[in-house]
Amino acid sequence: MDFSKIWDKYGMWIAMGFMMLMMISYSIEWLRLGVGQGIDTAFAPIVDGFGIPFYILIVILSAFTGLYSSIIQKYTIDYDKMTESQARMKEFQTEYREAQLSQDEKKIKKLDARRDRVMKEQLELSQQQFKPMAYILILTVPIFFWLLFRLAEATSTITLPYFGTLALNAPALWIIPAWILWYMVCSITLSQVIRKALNIGGL
Repeated sequence: MDFSKIWDKYGMWIAMGFMMLMMISYSIEWLRLGVGQGIDTAFAPIVDGFGIPFYILIVILSAFTGLYSSIIQKYTIDYDKMTESQARMKEFQTEYREAQLSQDEKKIKKLDARRDRVMKEQLELSQQQFKPMAYILILTVPIFFWLLFRLAEATSTITLPYFGTLALNAPALWIIPAWILWYMVCSITLSQVIRKALNIGGL
């Protein structure tokens, strides 16, 4: 069985299905607690031994997740091909818009014949971007399970710009807890630095 051919045909649906399973796993308490406790057994002596606060732990894990996510994407996505395809798509859209504005029926008909090929190429690139998501989630979901496990025992607060000092579980932005907002800020910022250092193109 050629997995690469199966992935080329059904990769996007496989990745989406896997992502749904990962999301559902958050609602399975025994699984979430079991994984979180298992990871905590291994890493708690380090975290507690150095007295690492929860918000600093988030910074460390954000850097770690940003690093492996970037590396996985670097070796599973052809960024040169993606850049070339995006340039061709932009050129096609420009030509098509100009043909419509000039009401050049002959050119529009010719571009319509190209449209399916261009759209197929874009779909293939979209599927390629889903592939690393499955690998990334396999590593990221257990980390979040561990953070949730540690959060249940954390009593510290965090001070955020514009939001002031909040309990880690307190809503900071609408229904988003302070610790999730802090994780998002750290993850986005550190990921950009890591991607720049590794010379990885943007998604």
